Amino acid sequence: MIMSEWEKLFQTEIDRMTVAFDPSHDSLHLKRVVAMAKTFCEREQADPNIVIPGAWLHDFVVIPKDSPLRKQASHISATRAVEFLERIHYPKQYHAAIAHCIEAHSFSANIPTETLEARIVQDADRLDALGAVGLARVFITAGRMTRPLYSENDPFCENGRTVDDSEFTIDHFYVKLFKIAETLKTKSALEEGQRRVQVMKKYLKDLALELHP
Repeated sequence: MIMSEWEKLFQTEIDRMTVAFDPSHDSLHLKRVVAMAKTFCEREQADPNIVIPGAWLHDFVVIPKDSPLRKQASHISATRAVEFLERIHYPKQYHAAIAHCIEAHSFSANIPTETLEARIVQDADRLDALGAVGLARVFITAGRMTRPLYSENDPFCENGRTVDDSEFTIDHFYVKLFKIAETLKTKSALEEGQRRVQVMKKYLKDLALELHP
């Protein structure tokens, strides 16, 4: 089969499995990651037979951010994804490389990316945490976790308060989001990441103006 036909099978399975409890990891997130991964795959001359399935299936099992299993999410997703690929008879020679893309994409798993394809899938997923769409996703997650937007006494951690994103949403920018931009590995992603970081920094400046008129 050609890749577009495989993609129909991937999307059908993903749509069937999409869960309602986490809109920040829904099918729209997957489609954005796939689109970005395809762009990077072409620019970086990687293997689409690995990148495209890896992108579609990178969140094959969604585990809530506050779950004790969170750090195992990418390993669980990789295992289940390979089982699915076997079921639909996707060429076996790509299974291990696709599994590596899925396992290594996770920020919390901290697994080194050993292939260009894994770096592309990781970059595409991490970029979706940045910029305008990243802002939307972080606030969706904060709402689900009933987490306050900011600390009233020191909202931007400028006066010695310890950063704690388990308590305040804005702290997540400093704990993780800005650091994500520094972990991007391909030239294409680094350029886009810097643009998206500026979107987020402008938001924080605008927020500061509204908190301190």
